[in-house]
Amino acid sequence: MKLTSLVAAVALAALPSLALGHGPSRLKVTESIEITAPADKVWARLAKFDDASWIPAVAKTVGTGGNAVGATRVLTLKGDGAPTVEEELTRFDADGKTLGYKITKVDPKVLPVTNYASTIKVSGDGSKSTVEWKAGFYRGYPNNDPPPELNDDASEAAVKGLYTTTLAELKKSLEAK
Repeated sequence: MKLTSLVAAVALAALPSLALGHGPSRLKVTESIEITAPADKVWARLAKFDDASWIPAVAKTVGTGGNAVGATRVLTLKGDGAPTVEEELTRFDADGKTLGYKITKVDPKVLPVTNYASTIKVSGDGSKSTVEWKAGFYRGYPNNDPPPELNDDASEAAVKGLYTTTLAELKKSLEAK
């Protein structure tokens, strides 16, 4: 009986350290915007995986494979050194106006994330649409004690900032036409 109590006490004492040592948790960001334009028009702007010109931070897109699952694209970003982001299409549903992709290569100094996967969905009726852009990812530094620029807060802020800026520009460009 005493041995059982001792084992239980040791196991309970170890639990807090196990919880602290598990590493980073998966982060999620979801942003959406309503656009005064038909869903088909909005989807037409977003549906070409090899054309990410609708993302303001992108200077150039080079893609292979069109909209087939497994297609790839390399985004060359605006800014010093022309950094790149490599992505792969993981899902494409034209009828459901949904596409999914993952980042296969990015410098965490450019976008402080790892294991990033994202989905974009367009819905709506008549003259109004909603674009929902969501992602799941880990922070840019996968180990414990990340530097501030690669921690959870920095990763979430970078993705959220990219999404809100891009969606606002998309709205502006589609409503201007």
